[in-house]
Amino acid sequence: MQYQIEGDTLPVVICQLSAGETMITERGSMSWMTPNMRMETTSGGGLGKMFGRLLAGEALFQNRYTAQGGPGMIAFASSFPGSIRAFEIGPGRELVVQKSSFLAAEAGVELSVFFQKKMGAGFFGGEGFIMQKLSGQGTAFTEFDGHVVEYELAAGQSLVVDTGYIAAMDATCSVDIVSVPGIKNAFFGGEGLFNTVVTGPGRVWLQTMPISNVAAVLRPFFPSNSSND
Repeated sequence: MQYQIEGDTLPVVICQLSAGETMITERGSMSWMTPNMRMETTSGGGLGKMFGRLLAGEALFQNRYTAQGGPGMIAFASSFPGSIRAFEIGPGRELVVQKSSFLAAEAGVELSVFFQKKMGAGFFGGEGFIMQKLSGQGTAFTEFDGHVVEYELAAGQSLVVDTGYIAAMDATCSVDIVSVPGIKNAFFGGEGLFNTVVTGPGRVWLQTMPISNVAAVLRPFFPSNSSND
């Protein structure tokens, strides 16, 4: 499989497949393709994995696209202004991503639910109690909100991140939460009550425009239901 990522703020990844090669996606992300790409909707591993994808914010079923009778082309576009990143997944190179960020992957990539080991990180860390883990073997494409900044954390080195800005991290990293110190800081500082702490070793990718923040900024500009009564 060969691929090219085009576009700046609204990118698309265009994949060129050899005959018999397969891509998987879980959110109906296909944008365009050649006529010889055959689509098949599957459970992607049975009831357990279907339920896990539902918890992680994905669809219950997987769509599999296979090039038949010769080379094929298929494109997957982002659903929000941001970035598409390609990751080479393999043994020792597993990746943990925010839920709903998975775009597409080669058929050898496996998706599973990643449970935060610490309950507090799940409920207050901004990424939710459940994230996604990408393992197996192959190239995976993820979409992140806004621009992406990457950091390499040494063992024991930490980074304090505001809610929602964690896009992805190596599976070797850990996540915890800390409360904002001081009552005035917590209630009047505008940063919320908790921050997320990511600790290495491993890489972490931060996104500059979480969709949840955009929704919060736009909410006052939309009329409420009560105003229409």
